[in-house]
Amino acid sequence: MKDRKNSSLLRRLEKFQRLFFVALLSVLAVGAFAQSKTVSGTVLDKTGESVIGASVVVKGTTNGTITDFDGKFTLQNVPDNGTIQVSFVGYKTVDIQVKGQSTVKIILEEDTETLDEVVVVGYGVQKKSDVTGAMARVGSEELNTRPVNNAFEALQGKAAGVDITSSERPGTVGSIRIRGNRSISASSDPLYVVDGVPLSAGGIETINPRDIESIDILKDASSTAIYGSRGANGVILITTKRGKAGRLALNYSGSVTLETLKDKSPAMSASDYITWRRWAYYNSDPVNNPRGDQPNYDKDQIYFAASGDPTALANVNKGWNNGTWDGSRVTDTDWADIVTQTGITHEHTISGSGGNETAQAFFSIGYLNNQGTQKGQEYERYNFSMSVDLQVKPWFKMGGSINGSWAVQDYGYSRTGQSSGSGPVDIYSAAKAIPRFGVPYDEEGNIITNPCGSTTNVYTVIDEWNKSTDNRQTFRALGSFYGQFDFGKIWAPLEGLSYKISFGPDFRHYRQGIFISKDSAVKMGSKNYAKYATDRYLSWTLDNQINYNKTFGKHNLGVTLLQSASKYNKESGSESANAIPNENFEWYNMGSVDITDAATYGAGMSTGMSENQLASYMARINYAYNDRYLLTVSGRYDGSSVLADGHKWSFFPSAALGWRIDQEDFMKDISWINQLKLRFGLGTTGNSAVSAYSTLGNIQSFYVPFGSTLTPAYATNEPYYTSSQVKMANKDLGWEKTTQYNYGVDFSFLNGRISGSMDIYHSNTNDLLLSMTIPTLTGFNSTYANVGKTKNFGVDLSLNLVPIQTKDFEWSSTINAAYQKDEIVELANGKQDDISNAWFIGESINVFYGTASDGLWQESDAAEMAKFNANGHKFEAGMVKPVDQDGNYIIDSNDRIILGNKNPKWVLGWSNTFNYKGLELGIELNGRFGYMVDTGGEGQYGMYNQREISYWTPDNTGADYQKPIYSTAGGDAYSSLLGFKDASFIKIRNISLGYNFNSKALKNIGISSLKLYAQAKNIGNLYSSVDFMDLDLGTTYYNRGFTFGLQVGF
Repeated sequence: MKDRKNSSLLRRLEKFQRLFFVALLSVLAVGAFAQSKTVSGTVLDKTGESVIGASVVVKGTTNGTITDFDGKFTLQNVPDNGTIQVSFVGYKTVDIQVKGQSTVKIILEEDTETLDEVVVVGYGVQKKSDVTGAMARVGSEELNTRPVNNAFEALQGKAAGVDITSSERPGTVGSIRIRGNRSISASSDPLYVVDGVPLSAGGIETINPRDIESIDILKDASSTAIYGSRGANGVILITTKRGKAGRLALNYSGSVTLETLKDKSPAMSASDYITWRRWAYYNSDPVNNPRGDQPNYDKDQIYFAASGDPTALANVNKGWNNGTWDGSRVTDTDWADIVTQTGITHEHTISGSGGNETAQAFFSIGYLNNQGTQKGQEYERYNFSMSVDLQVKPWFKMGGSINGSWAVQDYGYSRTGQSSGSGPVDIYSAAKAIPRFGVPYDEEGNIITNPCGSTTNVYTVIDEWNKSTDNRQTFRALGSFYGQFDFGKIWAPLEGLSYKISFGPDFRHYRQGIFISKDSAVKMGSKNYAKYATDRYLSWTLDNQINYNKTFGKHNLGVTLLQSASKYNKESGSESANAIPNENFEWYNMGSVDITDAATYGAGMSTGMSENQLASYMARINYAYNDRYLLTVSGRYDGSSVLADGHKWSFFPSAALGWRIDQEDFMKDISWINQLKLRFGLGTTGNSAVSAYSTLGNIQSFYVPFGSTLTPAYATNEPYYTSSQVKMANKDLGWEKTTQYNYGVDFSFLNGRISGSMDIYHSNTNDLLLSMTIPTLTGFNSTYANVGKTKNFGVDLSLNLVPIQTKDFEWSSTINAAYQKDEIVELANGKQDDISNAWFIGESINVFYGTASDGLWQESDAAEMAKFNANGHKFEAGMVKPVDQDGNYIIDSNDRIILGNKNPKWVLGWSNTFNYKGLELGIELNGRFGYMVDTGGEGQYGMYNQREISYWTPDNTGADYQKPIYSTAGGDAYSSLLGFKDASFIKIRNISLGYNFNSKALKNIGISSLKLYAQAKNIGNLYSSVDFMDLDLGTTYYNRGFTFGLQVGF
């Protein structure tokens, strides 16, 4: 296996090496267009610093170049009476008359109006000052403030109204929500658009974060309505890096991260667990068992007698060696330490960019290896990106980009196909479940399968990372190609009119292979198990777009017309079986399985296909009068194949107004206000995020083996396949629609020292896509229908501050805060609650519903307990005390209430950067507030290991948790009620320290930029309402790491 993996790795490296040299030669060829010189010069800012990458052209021609890292340039074929025009983003354009000069020096001044950068708004770009919708932008500098494995992580805390959860498993991403939830059952995931191409499946985890130029997030309906049916949950526009005119520029970025697993709530030691289990036996039968703090040798022989292996009891008896109990003599096995390791992550990216005024190219190759802190978990990814833009004619431009990735994820410990029961989701959780008085090996060095003598789901974890394999491979290729005609360059009266055709294919292939050896503890020595599954996704989008942009005096007009078509296809297949004869073949020997012999192989197989199409027409008008009054109107007409005939098409309009108050004459004398803009927008978006065949009656196939029964009435005499309709069709299923209103203000004061935006929004979602219960006389239980309503309200605040700014020192701070509350207005049965799904009118979409607790019963509560016990309860001092809401001394379903919201009301991000000359210190925090988490409580019935807690005993009545009660069926019936807790926290996510070397000192060795940095990840919490859990992940453990990195440009 190992040799095969190594040879495969070498082949992939050889392929990437060849691709690297091809890409390098391509960019060098493009860069070779830069020719000889006639006029040379230097471009500086007002402080005397070089302006790198400034555009220098002969005015009125396409003859031009850009400045190098010293701010210098050379330009040929410049007429003696010509004019050189110099421009750079954020500076005023300068015209210099040559007048026979061969050397010039040019000073650029900052332009506060152009400092509000150009942003991507979907099917085009706009100056940020002209944007009327609610949006947020995260640039490449912010994305790369800390090395991350995917762009999900880089966005955390960077945009108001965007809530991102994390995952510590290598290769697995969390979730992202923009302005909360609006739908109950349909997807709440945003739409991802990469270089104009909507992604068909998955998110942005396959894209190298180093290749991203910017991420623009469209939040309100006036912005997202141009994406119609796919814009209901927000849109994330990802723009990857492209080539720039100038000499060939090479860049390398790399980092190494060392991580260790930090557990905020470790397991009990062997001695503490033994005492705890004694208490559990005592509380289950106090008449026949001594107290837990009164050790008894004879009772221990019963409590810890091994039903499987005797080594656990022998270890406990070490504590009785001298006839008196001494828990320190018992071997204490740290099972968690056995399955953890120092996780090492290293990532490397090499990129190049270059070209001239007519051709620009960019390429990038990247490699990531993320070894997890849990043994058996690893993620490896190769990335390749390339783009070319060609100005073929003055009136015709074409280009394209390709982003490819190959990823291999070793998911880690798997219990798929285990012999019986269920268990932990990862190997660390499995290790924590083993009591620490169990030992891993017997005296002869053999692995003990059941270290504690238990045969119920408590298995050894020794070497399980090699015996239970879950390997997942993903190949993805995303393309974006375009051709653009500028009709104004063909015929002057058509100035401003252009046509663009774009084609974006998206291909993804996913393969999962699972193999569980018969020697694995979860198989209990039965049979080898294997599973092989594949998914193939193929989609494409074709856009035809007409743009018209023209200025008529004080009137600025922009028109966009779009026709779009897209198609999505997925094919999948899966097969699994036991009794795989040769484990060396893992999942590659499925052909040896006889699927008709269910008794031996337990085989299963399935295939499937899903396909849908979307057709669209869109029009958008942008109008500005005198750079003061702004208007955006758009409408999109979408037709989706997943909906019923007669309901496939719908129209999604939007409109937005903007008023740039800072441009008014009465504001001219108020020098401290640089920008002040009011915005209002409204729009309607749709959601058709249901399966492709929800409107049809679903048919399910059944395989009926020889001699079995499909139903009690029909016995089989021979094996056969049959089909049955399992869900009723709904020919009236249509769009789920959301109408949203947004009120916003953008501001910039004191020359940009204070800037930001605030938005208030509310939305109404109608015709929810829900599964509705129907009368059984129809022959079915449910069908999908458009029923129910929700509403959503929130506030987004983004604030950028520069509290201190001197020649050598600057402190900049960014605060992003968001408040959000959703509410159910109607359900399938109108104004009635749906208790079975915990959906309640007037409450949030995702809530915890159950019985509340009032701490623990105490001896002083004997009289009250007696009233409950008279009605069949068996409450005792030390048990959980549930709240009797109706006061009848019976705890039943009538006592259930809404305990809290699963989603945060407040989300906070705070970034601070301190720069002193070349030294840079960064601190990033984020937090959530106003929601609840279910920690699971503490069952405490003695079968599994127990984390260190304060539990009730007669001498510890003020404990956090109830008394343990030994029981194979579970202890205290209400123990889980103690698991519901407030989940507010503020986390120090990252602290970084870097140094940017002076470019002037580097130029002699051919280096344009150099940065060294070190970072600390997940330092800890400034505040946490639950001290034993990482609330960001929802587990008691998380990864803490240190990173060392390098960025260098040539």
